[in-house]
Amino acid sequence: MRKKFSEFFSSKYILIAVSALCVIFIATSFFTDRLVTPLKNVVSAVVVPLQKGMNYIGLWATDGYDRLQEVSRLLDENEKLNEQVNSLTEENNRLKQDTYELDRLRELYELDAKYADYPKTGARIIGTSSDNWYSTFTIDKGSDDGMEVDMNVIAGGGLVGIITEVGKNYSVVKSIIEDGSYASAQLIDTGDVCTVSGDIELMDEGLIHVQYFKSGITVRNGDKIVTSNISEKYLPGILIGYAKDVTTDANNLTQSGYLVPAVDFEHLQEVLVITQKKEAKEAIE
Repeated sequence: MRKKFSEFFSSKYILIAVSALCVIFIATSFFTDRLVTPLKNVVSAVVVPLQKGMNYIGLWATDGYDRLQEVSRLLDENEKLNEQVNSLTEENNRLKQDTYELDRLRELYELDAKYADYPKTGARIIGTSSDNWYSTFTIDKGSDDGMEVDMNVIAGGGLVGIITEVGKNYSVVKSIIEDGSYASAQLIDTGDVCTVSGDIELMDEGLIHVQYFKSGITVRNGDKIVTSNISEKYLPGILIGYAKDVTTDANNLTQSGYLVPAVDFEHLQEVLVITQKKEAKEAIE
């Protein structure tokens, strides 16, 4: 009996029973879906949420990856733009510097033409005094370039000063605003003489003393003052500057005031050296 029961539940019979059941379900499914509907519901209750979850995770991962790619692209573009900005800024600075230098050289060219009777050579300033007004400075031309003491130096609108020391490859220039400097001068319109002298107290204001005008003459603000023929070292006719606030002195015999230099002594970079000295010019004449 036990043997028959065991034989009944053997693998062969179980396989036959399962196969028969599958055949029945398959055959039934052709005619009705009532048997498979519960199975579909069970499957959908489990699979659909899992599928939605996987889709959400996939979309989230894709969106995150796209955002990272976009951030990386924007960072690369920002770096390139910064490089372009830096390059353009540097180029703009170079152009400004070139324009500024061109303006200075054009100014020197015009000055050269203005004093065409005087032979000249250009020089760059390579050293200055401790103040901000180029009261004393060094240029890059010396005896090897034909420089000599007492040669006149001009720039911008007119007279800068005079060479006081010469080395092989450099020269020292003392400007007309330096304390103790002195030059004989005159009004360009009338020829009335005066003296121009530097003063350390006026240096920060960018002014120079003008003195010893005769009391009977009229000196207006803005009148041009140039080096005079009686100047000991300065060549005649070089513009020094413009009269300012000239009034009668306490002695009622002379007038004094100030002179606004024709040269911008804060921003000198290049100058022209007149290579003909005063005594040489007088000897020629």
